Amino acid sequence: MPDEQITTDFEPEKPRPPRIALVASRRTVSEYPLYLKFLLVGLADESVPVILVCPPACDVDSIVPPAVEVVRHPALDMPLLERYNRRLLLNRLEKFQPDVLHCLCEVSAALTRWLARHLNIPYLLNINSIPAHWHPIMLSPTRCANIIAPAKTIADHFAAAHPKFADRLRQINIGTFVETTTACFAHPERLPGIVVAPPLDNPAGLENLFLAFHRLAIDGYQFIVALVTTGRSEGQLWKQLRSLGLLRVVAVVPHLLGLYSAGSAADVFIVPRPSYSFNMLLLAAMGAGSVVAASKGGVDDLIIDEKTAIVFNPDDQLSVYNCLKRIFDARETAQKIAADAQQFLRQNHHVSDMVGSTLQLYRQAAKSLQLQTESPGV
Repeated sequence: MPDEQITTDFEPEKPRPPRIALVASRRTVSEYPLYLKFLLVGLADESVPVILVCPPACDVDSIVPPAVEVVRHPALDMPLLERYNRRLLLNRLEKFQPDVLHCLCEVSAALTRWLARHLNIPYLLNINSIPAHWHPIMLSPTRCANIIAPAKTIADHFAAAHPKFADRLRQINIGTFVETTTACFAHPERLPGIVVAPPLDNPAGLENLFLAFHRLAIDGYQFIVALVTTGRSEGQLWKQLRSLGLLRVVAVVPHLLGLYSAGSAADVFIVPRPSYSFNMLLLAAMGAGSVVAASKGGVDDLIIDEKTAIVFNPDDQLSVYNCLKRIFDARETAQKIAADAQQFLRQNHHVSDMVGSTLQLYRQAAKSLQLQTESPGV
């Protein structure tokens, strides 16, 4: 009797997905809402249980999928209640039983480190900026499994400042969805729209840009400008605009309202000064197909002259003027650079790659990190 092959319908049991607690600050929600949304939706698609810790004043209703529980911290935002609030948060997380904590920006690093120690689990930390003044970030040598940087400039700076943790550093590019069309001069029947992005906290640093706008207007170029601000320096901005007769050309857009809607509708997107944080608005504008005019410096990984952007010297009024004049005069060149920037994002900033790489770090941290006993003072 010939041997018969025995078959079975049983499949190996898939490993349980790690349970993740994300710790977000006000800065995370205000400056990186698309990153947070894409990460949460991607983890939900992978059936990863997630709980989000964020401040009570943050509006996350449009960001968080229904399956994600939101825990507000501090529960009672009053003086002298820090210990009580932390205990409430710890009790809630103990019920959720996370395998890994993920701190989404440096602001919440100390809180996440404290939670990791008391929950006896590993954590990941996002570093999204280069600090203006060097200061050490207190990291747990036993529980901090990985540090995630969204750009090489940030990763290199962190490795130089914290060499003992350089081997735990991972660069994961923030993903975005790229439009199939290019916004740059796509509607010749309307006035070209320009968006000027943060940081705008120093109006004096915008003088050459405003003078370039003034000269372009005198030369007969027609356009409208949206300045996306945080509100802290609006009075000085209005004074400068009034003195140059630009009030009919320039509108000031509140940061939270105009952050992505204004950027995605622009023909031209301007980064007026070097930014020392990863610029999510720049990423969104590139994805929409706006042509970028930018100054180099800081976290400028997305700014590649003549490939993804046209670069100017912010301290040279003529350089700024010539850059913008070239964009208006050579629109086909501007559209090509905008399209090339979109292709660059498709190749290097895919949302699925971001989620997949982050999930891999979660699994590695939950599975292989051998925790050691850490005293409360470490």
